[in-house]
Amino acid sequence: MSLLGVAVEGRGLVDPEAPVFRADDEALLRGSAAFETLPVYGGRPFELGRHLARFGNALPVLGLPPLPDGAAEALVAELAEQVGGDFVLRLYRTSSSFVATAAPLPDDLEELRSRGLRVQVVETGLPSSLVAGVKATSYALALAAVREAERNGGDDALFVADGIVLEAPTSNVWWRMGKVLSTPATGAGVLPGVTRAVTWELAREAGFDAREGRFPLAELQAAEEAFTTSSIREVMPVISLDGRPVADGRPGPAAARLQEALRLRSRR
Repeated sequence: MSLLGVAVEGRGLVDPEAPVFRADDEALLRGSAAFETLPVYGGRPFELGRHLARFGNALPVLGLPPLPDGAAEALVAELAEQVGGDFVLRLYRTSSSFVATAAPLPDDLEELRSRGLRVQVVETGLPSSLVAGVKATSYALALAAVREAERNGGDDALFVADGIVLEAPTSNVWWRMGKVLSTPATGAGVLPGVTRAVTWELAREAGFDAREGRFPLAELQAAEEAFTTSSIREVMPVISLDGRPVADGRPGPAAARLQEALRLRSRR
């Protein structure tokens, strides 16, 4: 991944190739860093306030020091002013550092959106509630699940525990039956995605009935369409589960409508 810019609390803008984390940082030793990923459009971070709220809530859970008031906003503004345009913004809080990075947006998103995701189901154990709602860098399971899905001809994975749908490794999952949109309730095993929250609002504005809860995999398999939501991929259609098509195996109309609404809101 090539970086467009890097900023560090207390140091400001630094050379993207310069070291920014200590070798004895717990983030490297145990994956105990909090992080956030969000898009920046035209130099303006999308839903920065919601991301920073989730970020701040994760720090005490992981035993990380809080940030001074306004520190995150100031560092982000400094980085966005230097880089400008559209990019992926990532924030990292470790035991000794606060770092913001800028990277290019993926260049294959629209191609993938027009085709749709092929998803492989991955059975997991029941998740712990100890880190519910926390976005941490300990992503070993998520990365392993995606690699396994790719080995089986898929694009992404879907976590399921005891037959109950949870989430994808880096996104929330939705499906539609008629005018009803369903998504797993946040909590243990389901991150409260910022794009999930925005999509919920947009779905209500578009006339859909949105509901959340604990849903069996069979309900998703019988849906008229399915899609995922995440900050960088935004609304991404799902066309198959374990090689079996979802409905007619093509991207559905609700995903397209919500993606258009999300794009309009994010670029106002």
